[in-house]
Amino acid sequence: MKTLRRLIYGEVLRAVAFVLVAFLALFSFFDLVDELPAIGRASPLDASLVYGLPHALGYVGLLMPSRIYELMPMAVLIGTVFVLARMAQQSEYTILRTSGLGPWKALRTLLGLGAVFVAFTFVMGDYLAPLADRAGQLLKARYQGNISVGQTGAWLKERQPYSNFSVNVGSMSAQGELRNIRIFEFNNQGFLVSTAHARSGQIEGDESWTLREVERREFDAAGAASSKVTRSALETFRWPSSLNTEMVSVALLKPERMRTADLFAYIRHLEANGQTAQRYEIEFWRKVFYPMSCLVMVVLALPFAYLHFRSGSITTYVFGGVMIGISFFLLNNVFGYIGNLNQWRPWLAALSPALIYSLVSLGAFGWLVLRR
Repeated sequence: MKTLRRLIYGEVLRAVAFVLVAFLALFSFFDLVDELPAIGRASPLDASLVYGLPHALGYVGLLMPSRIYELMPMAVLIGTVFVLARMAQQSEYTILRTSGLGPWKALRTLLGLGAVFVAFTFVMGDYLAPLADRAGQLLKARYQGNISVGQTGAWLKERQPYSNFSVNVGSMSAQGELRNIRIFEFNNQGFLVSTAHARSGQIEGDESWTLREVERREFDAAGAASSKVTRSALETFRWPSSLNTEMVSVALLKPERMRTADLFAYIRHLEANGQTAQRYEIEFWRKVFYPMSCLVMVVLALPFAYLHFRSGSITTYVFGGVMIGISFFLLNNVFGYIGNLNQWRPWLAALSPALIYSLVSLGAFGWLVLRR
């Protein structure tokens, strides 16, 4: 049995690696094309820093771990389908069956290999991809300007014992400096107490923000006759806050490229401050379930070993595997948007694509392998 496993594992690993490299080359080419308009432009903060071709190639290279994470289930399906279909066409799989490789042993063998792909995908998506993506964002920020999201930046909220704060961060520099910060303070009755607008700021390690070039306004509305607004300009201002650098980075970066632990901590923060966390909860459960898709893919590929092939028909089945992989990739993204719009349970929106393909793969395994 060890010899059979070594044969199947070696063939599948080589095929999956080949498919993954091919897809990486294709997607990296598309990423490089997207970067071409920015090549040759100087940084708006420092005219001596010019974004060149080496920087674009470096940024594309830093995106590769994220691409590997996204493409892994598709590569596993296509590579496994190709190996099993080729073995069936050349009657190799028939010989393996006569040597004692029954359907359940074949399923356990592929699930063991699928577990390796699951572990690889999890490590890639939860450790390497977030670090590489953040390094890529900081690289672009150094040469193209600050990291920002949309036109208004990122909005955060914090609840303290006697006040509630709404914080707007316009952008973040490559060195972690915050730009264009606005802080709105409300009392527990919902009345505006003060506002602060800082040109820049830094998050310190002692749960505080150091704001620079601050314009602060305080509103005193104790009585209609004594209502007044106090304005002040400060060089520096210390604002106590539990909002750390990770939380601000989370708000400025894409949630699907964050670590699972960071996503969970940010969800807890949003819930503690009465904010909706539906989008981040869906992404959290997607990151939990997405590596498990590799198991679904190897089970979906197993029935191809029991098909009867004519000469040249293998390409049709491999093409079918490609289309199934692409459909899973698209459906996984679509269900995230649909679940967010329709307020589905986050775990259900994230699990639905894998559940659908699991039922299809088990149905195909039962019909083609066990029944026939």
